[in-house]
Amino acid sequence: MTLAEDIGSGDVTAALIPAKTMGEGIFVAKSEGRLSGLKTAREVFRQLAPRATFTAMMRDGDPFSPGDQLASVRASVRVLLTGERTALNFLQQLSGVATMTSRFIEALGSDSPIHVFDTRKTVPLLRALQKEAVLHGGGRNHRMGLFDMALIKNNHVDACGSVTAAVARLAEDGFFKRKPRLKLCVEARDNNEAREAAACGADIIMLDNMSASEIRRAVEVIENETRSSGNPPPEIEISGGITPTALRRMRNLPIQRVSAGALTHSAPAADISFRIRPL
Repeated sequence: MTLAEDIGSGDVTAALIPAKTMGEGIFVAKSEGRLSGLKTAREVFRQLAPRATFTAMMRDGDPFSPGDQLASVRASVRVLLTGERTALNFLQQLSGVATMTSRFIEALGSDSPIHVFDTRKTVPLLRALQKEAVLHGGGRNHRMGLFDMALIKNNHVDACGSVTAAVARLAEDGFFKRKPRLKLCVEARDNNEAREAAACGADIIMLDNMSASEIRRAVEVIENETRSSGNPPPEIEISGGITPTALRRMRNLPIQRVSAGALTHSAPAADISFRIRPL
């Protein structure tokens, strides 16, 4: 679909090159980053020319520096020119996501027990690729969509009247009888909602837009509630405007998870070029 969008009725500029002229294109890093998107770049040229030879010099997830050669493609120069932008769009965007994720991991420190998760704030139709890029950057995937985890957010709570009422409606709908059992995550805006979420047996409690002191207090409330109710302790997740700088100040908090939409919706594209030479 992306190739069709770009090529349309035909690449009128690439037609300037004789059809039999062969060449090699090399993807070269112009900035520091983390690599992701090689298989997609390979697929671009496979679809244009099944006999094109794609050679990866690095692997997805590898760090790169300016001047590093990431991969090469051998095909007709026409094919290289036609596929250049589509392949770069994928490779730059996905490497940007992996790079952004690695920055969050670095902010926490290599020995941190806290894990960084993505969200559903992805480019439409690129979610699977962006979430794979998060893995290449050292992060973890939250739910893939609306089907693989229940996440009760503030709008659900407001529509139902309370966290307890929202969980009760899930139970009435048979959510807890599903096999395999899906996880329940509840977003809490304050200590009352955090307490309700713990009392309802949430697997994950997401503390949204709280300061460090508010997070510590909410965790105390949750721990007290789980002790009194006998429910298993939930994982504690924080979200809302999380940045690497903020994480450096929060890495000692009693939490297990951080989720950040910025990993996918605000990652700058990696600076990568494609250099073509005739053979």
